[in-house]
Amino acid sequence: RGQRRRRAAEFLHRSIVPTMHYQKSLPRLPVPKLEDTITRYLNAQKPLLNDDQFRKTEELAHAFEKGIGRELHEQLVAQDNQNKHTSYITGPWFDMYLKAREPVVLNFNAFMSFNPDPKPEYNDQLIRATNMTVSAIRFMKTFRAGYLEPEVFHLNPEKSDTEIFKKIIRFVPSSISWFGAYMVNAYPLDMSQYFRLFNSTRIPKLNKDELYTDEKAKHLLVLRNGNFYVFDVIDRDGNMLKPSEIQAHLKYILSDNSPAPAFPLGYLSSENRDTWALLRKKLLENGNEEALQKVDSAMFCLSLDDFPIKDFVHVSHTMLHGDAANRWYDKSFNLIITKDGTAGINFEHSWGDGVAVLRFQNEVFKDSTKTPAISPQSQPASVDSSRAVQKLDFKLNDALKAGITKAKEKFDASVESLSLNQIQFQEGGKELLKQKKVSPDAVAQLAFQMAFLRQYDQTVATYESCSTAAFKHGRTETIRPASVHTKKCSEAFVKELSKHSTEELQKLIVECSKYHGRLTKEAAMGQGFDRHLFSLRYLALSKGLPLPDFYQDQAYARLNHNIISTSTLVSPAVQLGGFGPVVADGFGVGYQVHDDWVGCNVSSYPARNGKEFLQCIHKSLEDIFNVLKGKKIGS
Repeated sequence: RGQRRRRAAEFLHRSIVPTMHYQKSLPRLPVPKLEDTITRYLNAQKPLLNDDQFRKTEELAHAFEKGIGRELHEQLVAQDNQNKHTSYITGPWFDMYLKAREPVVLNFNAFMSFNPDPKPEYNDQLIRATNMTVSAIRFMKTFRAGYLEPEVFHLNPEKSDTEIFKKIIRFVPSSISWFGAYMVNAYPLDMSQYFRLFNSTRIPKLNKDELYTDEKAKHLLVLRNGNFYVFDVIDRDGNMLKPSEIQAHLKYILSDNSPAPAFPLGYLSSENRDTWALLRKKLLENGNEEALQKVDSAMFCLSLDDFPIKDFVHVSHTMLHGDAANRWYDKSFNLIITKDGTAGINFEHSWGDGVAVLRFQNEVFKDSTKTPAISPQSQPASVDSSRAVQKLDFKLNDALKAGITKAKEKFDASVESLSLNQIQFQEGGKELLKQKKVSPDAVAQLAFQMAFLRQYDQTVATYESCSTAAFKHGRTETIRPASVHTKKCSEAFVKELSKHSTEELQKLIVECSKYHGRLTKEAAMGQGFDRHLFSLRYLALSKGLPLPDFYQDQAYARLNHNIISTSTLVSPAVQLGGFGPVVADGFGVGYQVHDDWVGCNVSSYPARNGKEFLQCIHKSLEDIFNVLKGKKIGS
């Protein structure tokens, strides 16, 4: 019985519906109609252009729609019909990420930090690292055994999120199971990205990187003080090591007083991808193949930092970039735990989107706080950790040492130029907005538009990501929050306050909310325009055609130079999330609308003032909430 109990402890839960039950019957991501895409594109351009510019862009768009665009669209549809196992965006999107040559840190990797354990004594670094590692391994084992609950978006949970429904649906064949869920208003989500959570890494190659996964590997990679350690967490029979043994090995690593390496390898993963590819070749030629193989195939990377956290801004810096000596940015994710038990995840973005990482984070948080594997009273097992734990030793020649030194200089300079700022707006949130029948997300996005207008007196290209995981191999679509509606509303609040009654302002907010709601619904249903236009451009280039005039329009370039890049998530596990700006003169905005407050995390480079932008966001939220409450506001 003990054996059986121990085996049960290796799983988070045992879903009666198999994890991948719906995968086969997921609907395919639709290729939108070309005329819809052109209409949506022009709607997004309208607030960014003056009349002359808009006329020119409109002409180019209609010529594209009638001419080369139509041909490309028909080819895309034909190609899509021949590849029913996937989605039209999969290939181009992987390519876009993997061909990008900028460093992954700050440019692509995002972070989400965990809330603290509600029991303060469990926030000790060793205890939390052990518990989270055990929960992560449980997640992996549950997923691979097919016991993880399928990811389903329930519109009517009383009907669909029930034992009775699950008992019925599991007998419906996989080829039609999606329809069964759809009948009760439940939308199963694509889970094809999940397998890349573990034992995976992005390998730098010239021109285009590769994703690598080795599910047979049984070890964990641990980074501390710039040193690399590995030890097995799965035994020969596929069982997890006892938590007390994992605790013993982590304790051994935390008390190891080896000096920090003079040339920390971690910096290489922060380099330009081509530079890093050449240096990796040198590493392999210099006898480091086995050590690198350990790094690449490790279940994940656990980074243990030797300092406590000061405040939210410090959390953001630590989780978004931290010290590159103690990170391996190419791993599918780094689980980072600081001296005071603050935890977060930094994830590489090419293999997957926030949805898969968030599910992992939610499960790990729930499991490690509700049923922790060890407690503050637990004693580590008396095992010989010096034999079980291997410290990786890298052989470096002068070229590699010079490469690491240069990488460090570049990394330090990038981080030096990055500002992170943060606010919490305490005067209201989701509850009040829903009461007033406006969309919380629309209000947050309106506040960003209003803030930018107040600060810089213009309306600029804005990006909000939206998951298309409701479709087979869906990734994301773009919502374009800057519209003629937000522009009109922002100008009323910022420039012509005295001309409008409170009722008129309320009407303008409602207008924005309705339109934003429509854009969000369209994007989630695969009916945006960005991915479609991106794929047509990709197709033209891959066929060696000259780039159509439509794509050479300055307005097209400007719309894709996303000065305000935004992403939102709300979860009981997550304290805050964020990412770097996607352009040098941009803002990266991670935000959360909670029941009674709004959190906002902004990144910027010297070209923009993030602190001031946040003050303007705060003022905008204040004004919007006051107007919705029926108060008169002053400028």
